[in-house]
Amino acid sequence: MSDSARRSNILTHALQQGLLHEEHAPLVAFLDWERVALNVEHLLAAFPKDIPVLHAFAVKANPLVPVLSRLGELGMGAEVASDGELTAALEAGITPERLVFDSPAKSWGELRRALGLGAALNVDNFQELARVRTILEESGSESEIGVRLNPQVGAGAIAAMSTASAHSKFGVPLRDPGMREQLVEAYLASPWLRRAHTHVGSQGCPLPLIAEGVNELVRFADEVNSRAGYAQIRTLDIGGGLPVDFETDNPISAFDDYVAALAEGAPRLFAGDYEIVTEFGRSILAKHGFIAAYVEYTKEVGGRRVAITHAGAQVATRTVFMPDAWPLRVEGFDRAGAAKPAHATAVQDVAGPCCFAGDLVARGRELPVLEQGDLVALLDTGAYYASNPFHYNSLPVPPVYGIENAGTAPRFSEIRGAVVRELQPAL
Repeated sequence: MSDSARRSNILTHALQQGLLHEEHAPLVAFLDWERVALNVEHLLAAFPKDIPVLHAFAVKANPLVPVLSRLGELGMGAEVASDGELTAALEAGITPERLVFDSPAKSWGELRRALGLGAALNVDNFQELARVRTILEESGSESEIGVRLNPQVGAGAIAAMSTASAHSKFGVPLRDPGMREQLVEAYLASPWLRRAHTHVGSQGCPLPLIAEGVNELVRFADEVNSRAGYAQIRTLDIGGGLPVDFETDNPISAFDDYVAALAEGAPRLFAGDYEIVTEFGRSILAKHGFIAAYVEYTKEVGGRRVAITHAGAQVATRTVFMPDAWPLRVEGFDRAGAAKPAHATAVQDVAGPCCFAGDLVARGRELPVLEQGDLVALLDTGAYYASNPFHYNSLPVPPVYGIENAGTAPRFSEIRGAVVRELQPAL
């Protein structure tokens, strides 16, 4: 069964069960658990078996508790960047020793909570390091603590997704005058700093650039350990950032290519001297989710067809505001869930419900002709589309359903329920 037929099968059964309904549920998201499990299995198999590795899922990519719980069952930990994400991970059953806390703006309260739990902590800057030192002097902690380095190796194709540029807000800039030596000395003065972290970026960052940043991390750790005279740094958190293929239906992320790039560009990483932590997010889930929405109306404007749907900026925020960087594939289905005929196409805009002109998820796209009552599917939306809703017009976020047996007789489980907004009578 092709992936398009798989999605058609999901939609057909969702329609039959009333999960997707023209009046009551015109916008719904789905996550294919079978494909998620296969992808995580591939990740676990890609890294060397003789080196301890914690794969901490980046919760910002999808903070829904049932998702985090399922990923925990599959063998993943969690990387969190706020008190809210920490709470979600704990509610999902992720234990503190499998948690990593990252954020460039940790409050005193967040630091005390993370250190009190014993979660690993990546310190962003010297001022935060001073706070951590104060807390440790007051109450101690079982947490593994390190500092985030900015190797300043450059940016990828999407500046907003690149975190190792010369002026990135993240981490200690290693190539700024005096910074490397200051950080080495901070480590030598603080034996409880036993790990180090970097993250070069995500979508748009090529693998050689990521490997270059990781190699700088290893070089820094080797320098600290050499000057300390013992293996002070024992764990390297190499972040995530594997770019996702948003052009095909290939459900398996290129974790083998990622590991091969690290083996070539940062060979010391796999020498056995360091435990490893990763922080993949988008590459874990993106390909395994899609959003389905009804076409409410169609019209022709200036000689171009426009399909007005219930999926726009409120669920595809990045696509609407940065369409060149975050294009989405769009498929059309009829009101029964069958794929629209590929031979009858037209150049069309696919618009959302938000009240501004730029609310378009596809612009001038050659697509099967969409009619009123059809369905559109926004593909590859398993990551970030549940975590960054845009609340313009007070539009509700869609329900999310997990799917088992997607290729045969799909079984649906609620991940996030529908948000119902009752209309208030006019006074």
